[in-house]
Amino acid sequence: MLTLDALDSRRSTPTRQLCEPGPDEAQLLRMLRTAVRVPDHGKRVPFRFLRIAGSARTALADAAAARLLVREPEAGDAVVEKLRTRFTLPPVTVAVIARLGEDAQIPVSERFSTVSCVCLLLLQAAQAEGYGAQWLTGWPAYDREFLETTLGLSADEQLVGTIAIGTPAIEAPERDRPDPAALLRDWHR
Repeated sequence: MLTLDALDSRRSTPTRQLCEPGPDEAQLLRMLRTAVRVPDHGKRVPFRFLRIAGSARTALADAAAARLLVREPEAGDAVVEKLRTRFTLPPVTVAVIARLGEDAQIPVSERFSTVSCVCLLLLQAAQAEGYGAQWLTGWPAYDREFLETTLGLSADEQLVGTIAIGTPAIEAPERDRPDPAALLRDWHR
């Protein structure tokens, strides 16, 4: 049974520190089975996944680098290479996509929150399976040209993030966390 200690141990492993091996088909599907166990008002399932693995990693890195140079013609080699390694170093990257079309009953914000929960649970599931993972956004999550032309998203879809998954080359460092007691207040009328 999952314990609070296991949840408390979640850390992001930097993408540049993720290497082979990555999860196989069965492991990835097992992680996704956990990731989809999220609160989902109205049972809309407002998400889908794209797996980037194998030669698709280089193809996506090439497409992202080309788009970056259109967006920022003066981008230096280091910036381009950092973007490329975001997709080429991790053995598997899962793009988590929100499907946010019209819905008369469930607000977009609630459906987007559901998809954000999917991302967090996928991070937790990857770590529970012994992998490192990192949730990334940046301009690729917001550039409509990149999203629609390269990733094939429709106009009513949004990339909530890419989850890079692989074997950690280092133990991810702990970072300072907020003190919950400092954030908690009692409501009074």
